[in-house]
Amino acid sequence: MTTSRTFRHIKPGATLPPPRAHTSATATLAAGTAPRAGNPLSAVDHVADFYGAYTDALTDRGRGQLVDALRRHYLTPELHRSLARWEATHHRDGVLRAAGIPTAWQVDYNDSGTGHCWSRVTLTWEDTGNQPHHTHLVVQSDLETRRVSGIREDR
Repeated sequence: MTTSRTFRHIKPGATLPPPRAHTSATATLAAGTAPRAGNPLSAVDHVADFYGAYTDALTDRGRGQLVDALRRHYLTPELHRSLARWEATHHRDGVLRAAGIPTAWQVDYNDSGTGHCWSRVTLTWEDTGNQPHHTHLVVQSDLETRRVSGIREDR
């Protein structure tokens, strides 16, 4: 019998954590997930990468060093400062414009001009009855750096 290298490094008698439970959302996504693709030079893909990593970090670890590092990497310093002021006033996450964590996100091209690109971000939330609802954001990116330079609610 052959074993993978992963199991060769586990000491005899070691206690292993139980496997993570699969939720219905996980099972649904695994069965019907479309392939993901992206282009590192695309401002829209950069926004999608940010929102994907940001919501993953919040889901996995909550607010912390990784979330702060993602903000420093993807956002302009001016937006970073502006979000801090917005969050102090509104007591919500400025990137999401909400207090919770969305269950899904989608990013679409919206418009571009004068050195900027605007993406439309759709965040999906579930209420206590597991009923989905959506919020929409318009995210501005600088085309030269692809960094996010503005976030506002799209009403």
